[in-house]
Amino acid sequence: MKSVRSQSKAAAHPEAAAPETAGKRGRPPQRRRAGPGRPEGISNVRDEILDAAEIEFANLGYAGTSLRNVADAAQVTQALINYYFGSKYGLFEEVFLRRGRQISEDRVQRLEALRQTGKPPAVDDIVRAFLMPALSMRATEAGRTFMRLQARLHTEPPEISYKLRNEAYEASTRSFTDALREALPHLAAKDVYWRMTLMIGAYLYAFSDTHRLEEMAPGICNLDDPDEILNAITSFVTAGMVAPPPRN
Repeated sequence: MKSVRSQSKAAAHPEAAAPETAGKRGRPPQRRRAGPGRPEGISNVRDEILDAAEIEFANLGYAGTSLRNVADAAQVTQALINYYFGSKYGLFEEVFLRRGRQISEDRVQRLEALRQTGKPPAVDDIVRAFLMPALSMRATEAGRTFMRLQARLHTEPPEISYKLRNEAYEASTRSFTDALREALPHLAAKDVYWRMTLMIGAYLYAFSDTHRLEEMAPGICNLDDPDEILNAITSFVTAGMVAPPPRN
């Protein structure tokens, strides 16, 4: 007969296996795939849930994804997902913010590096500093999944999307807008805000792999060449940024 201490310990542990959840964690983690930065043979269940959820949310959107989808993909129980994240929205929030904040922090560091040179940053340098963190993330399969998730976020209901976008990007986007206003004194604030918004839309579309460029220009444009992508979007956006004010 088990001791009272052993029974209490098993009940308190969130990953303790239940008879009806055999094959899902629940049980002690088995070795699974190793993600970026994760040593081979070591399972981090929480991160694996986030990885699985990222794919499901990117493919199906928030409304189309259920915790059952995620639990099956991650080979865990729904109870374990609720233990770590509280709800589907809590899971979605953590999925988005873990990479969104990384992009935002990288942008701030790049902009600060431009300012540390002691010379006013050129418009194309500001544009590149804004684009590079997302483009660098796109170099990995997980990063490409996040780019699709980020593009999809703009089609989610405002009560889901606005809070997350603001939390991840508001501060860094305002810093870049201020830098562009300084670099573009011939433009009114309204024009800079419009052009900043259009740059965001252009990069989300170009980086998300949801466009038709491979069909329109097979063998001509290489979507796997980061230099080609960066040069194409930087030249396009910079030309739009420095254009004369629109006619009234």
